[in-house]
Amino acid sequence: MKIIHLLMVIFLFEIFYDNSVLSKQINQNCEWANSNSPCIRIKAPISNSSEFTYDSIKKKIILKNDIESLNAKDLVDVLETIPEISVTRSGPAGQQTSIFFRGANSNHTLVMINGVPINDQSTTQGLHDFGVDFIQVIQQIEIYPGSSASQFGSNAIGGAINLIMTGDYKDKFNFNVDKDKNFDVLLNKNFNRKNEVLNFKFGSIYNDTISARAGTNEDSDTLKNFSSNINYQKWIGNNLQIFNNTYLRQTIAEYDNSSSNQTGYEGDNKMLNTQFGIKDSNKNKDRSLKVYYTRYDREYDERGVIDNYYSNVLGTKYDYSNSYKNKFSIGYGLDYKYDWGEFNNRGSYSASTKGNSDNFATYANVGSKFGEYNYSIFLRNDKHKQTGNNMSYKVDLNRNLFENIKIGINRNTGLRNPTLYELFGTDSYGYSGNRNLKPEKSVTNEFYSNIDFNKNSFLSVSLFKSAISNNIEYVSNKYINDNDDVDLNQYGTDIAYNLNSKGSNLKVFFTQINSQDEIKRKQLRRPEYSYGLNFTKKMNSKILGLYDLNLNYKHYGKHLDTHSSTFNRIEMDSTDIVNIGLSKKVKHRKFYFKISNLLKETYLRPHGYKQPGRHLKFGFTISR
Repeated sequence: MKIIHLLMVIFLFEIFYDNSVLSKQINQNCEWANSNSPCIRIKAPISNSSEFTYDSIKKKIILKNDIESLNAKDLVDVLETIPEISVTRSGPAGQQTSIFFRGANSNHTLVMINGVPINDQSTTQGLHDFGVDFIQVIQQIEIYPGSSASQFGSNAIGGAINLIMTGDYKDKFNFNVDKDKNFDVLLNKNFNRKNEVLNFKFGSIYNDTISARAGTNEDSDTLKNFSSNINYQKWIGNNLQIFNNTYLRQTIAEYDNSSSNQTGYEGDNKMLNTQFGIKDSNKNKDRSLKVYYTRYDREYDERGVIDNYYSNVLGTKYDYSNSYKNKFSIGYGLDYKYDWGEFNNRGSYSASTKGNSDNFATYANVGSKFGEYNYSIFLRNDKHKQTGNNMSYKVDLNRNLFENIKIGINRNTGLRNPTLYELFGTDSYGYSGNRNLKPEKSVTNEFYSNIDFNKNSFLSVSLFKSAISNNIEYVSNKYINDNDDVDLNQYGTDIAYNLNSKGSNLKVFFTQINSQDEIKRKQLRRPEYSYGLNFTKKMNSKILGLYDLNLNYKHYGKHLDTHSSTFNRIEMDSTDIVNIGLSKKVKHRKFYFKISNLLKETYLRPHGYKQPGRHLKFGFTISR
């Protein structure tokens, strides 16, 4: 099966590459007055923003070059390098994966594709499974720490992650293999005509390494992933553009029911997201209209018992922004989406749901600059079919001290509307959905500072404190909002230092996060301390000549978890994960070698689920 899988990919590569046309490059010196070619930019579609509010939106951008330097296989490889994110994966690649963003719950992170929410409504609590998403066709990743409801809407209490799917305008073939003959592959191909671009990406992964759960009857759990991304752009004049982006993904992964009951369990997770739209942009103004559709189709085979989960979202967004006289900017927009779904769990624990809901949002922002001061105000109202009107806001003030220091403060809110299961679900234990649930809400206060020591060296510091109210809890076979007037509390510090020098880059980070439940206990799976570094450098040796070195290190501090068999709260030891990679370019080819978990740490995250030991991978990329 592995050989057939590999031959199919190579055959597709040969067909596409033999008919290749050199792709036109992105116009780096983009001038709106240029009438000879359109202005091609990768620009984050940030809802409810405008020119003089960008400065108040905290975000971290992970470019395609950063992804490639990590030799990342899946989203987990990238997210583990982000200091404010704690990752727990139930075994090797392809298994259920949750993240805890700034100490918030695992369903408090909003995930988007090109600014469109994709959280799966067929899950019981709306959390996103990061274990089924792989990196091959993703062009850029944007991380938004902190409550972001006024920008993006529901679920962004801990933060938001935006996956940018745009065209990669350089034809490319990438292949990796490891010592166990597992592999991943990417094919990227462009077709160009005047003012028109069609980009096609295809990625695939095969992985068969270890058992997801430690136990007496361990087997290796196989993963197969197929993903594709189709991008179409057509320019009508210099400013007007019509576009389509379609993402398809299927992940088939074996999993273990328990430490002793491990064979005969397989999940088949399919997902489609497609977006159609039109954009009109010039130097000061941006406006866009987008229609989107997302579908999840998940099937789990538990020794012949089939569970099915489906969810659908159909929506549309309109965004407008304009700036005036280099002094202030405004933006506003509309966002409507309709959710519907159902699922049937037919095992010993039987559950089902079927229902629908919709949400209509209006939003606006204004930003201004007076001397050294920058002011931003964001407002958004979400009118949800079940929970009614919910207002969110963000207020930010920042100023420049001297030429190299910026300080700022902000106050922002978040919300999470209940999922379809929480509203309409049923199970064999007597649970019936609660249509009277209120949304969870948060309030965050933050102080931040950026210090530019020189053009190659800068330090960023953030101090934040947040409280989450109306927590949705499962009590006596029913989801309810707590009524004790006690909030979940998180507070912490994020410090990052970046040093650029000729041929090298060093990023050092430290995060302290304290996350407490309603009775002041530390919450599970959230280390209080984490720190590390990302280092890249161009090297030169007599044997290899010029090559690139990439080193990543992250320390996960001690934290609490639930024992997988006794269900008692236990303390988990700290871990130190080191990854190192080498790459070398030879004309249009790049060869690389990577060692993951260099120190061969043996650890469980979460308890009862094994993580891979030291792992060797090598591969090559051909670009034209």
